[in-house]
Formats: sequence, structure tokens, C-alpha cells
Amino acid sequence: MTKVEALEVSLSPQERFSEYLQTRGLRQTNQRKFLVEQVFAQHDHFDAEELIDRLPRRGEENYVSTATVYRTLRECVDAGLLNCFQLDGRTVYDHDYGYPQHDHLYCTQCRKLLEFQSDELLEIRDKMAAMHGFRVESHRMIIQGVCRECSRARRKKRKQDLV
Repeated sequence: MTKVEALEVSLSPQERFSEYLQTRGLRQTNQRKFLVEQVFAQHDHFDAEELIDRLPRRGEENYVSTATVYRTLRECVDAGLLNCFQLDGRTVYDHDYGYPQHDHLYCTQCRKLLEFQSDELLEIRDKMAAMHGFRVESHRMIIQGVCRECSRARRKKRKQDLV
């Protein structure tokens, strides 16, 4: 298991998004620009509500409406900047542009989402696809379980219960 590192790309996420908007005849508004900056300011997984909580409130500089946040996130997915997937009934966003193919470990206790990249997994994927005459376009794997910290906390509780 390795840490997923950013790749070198020819366009910044902002430039790529601007290019996407131009091809669709959409305007690059200050709100869209600000949102893309916020989304790519740190590499983390988030849902729309978590992003909204980090943004300025109504009446503050750079305020963005909830509708604009949801619309822009959908446009970022369409532009290839973000991936989205469902976890526990919520839509989670993950950086796609500028990052290699990777998969996730999801702790069902604390809801921590860890990224990993595995060449062995890609080899198995490609071997299975070739065996079945299948052309791979993408894949997503989310392994659900309990992380190390939650497992330790659980063991400590059990020892106390025995006393």
C-alpha cells in the first residue's frame, strides 16, 4: 500500500475547468473559479455539505449559494476533475485530475477514507479483463472494514468490560 501522490499535469485544475466551460458555452464566473480553488486547495475527500461548511456565509465576501455549489461539483465531475461515489447514503467527491488510478479503504466506524495505489491490483484487473475480452475504461474499489485506531479502541473497551 502506498500513499497516492499528485501527478504532474500540463494544465492546472482551474485551467482545465475553464477549458471545459468554454467547450460547453458556459461562463467562468467568480463563484465557479472560487469553488475550484477551494476544492483543490487541499487533497481530501468531502461531500457537498462539508464543502459548504468551509465556504463563506451569506453576506461575506466570496459567498456561493448552495445551488451553485451542487451545480459546480457536477460540472467538475463532468470535466474530469473529480470522481464521485456513494458512501453511507452521501455523495463523496475525490480528486481525479492530477492523481493516478487509486482505490480506497473505508472505516465503517469512524468513516475515515484512506487512499491506496496497487500495481498488483491493476495487473489482476487487466489480466481478468483480457481473459474475458473486456476493455477497461475505469474501476473503483472501496474496501469496507474497521481501521487500526477503531480496532484498538474496541479492544480496550472489551478488556474493561471483563473487569
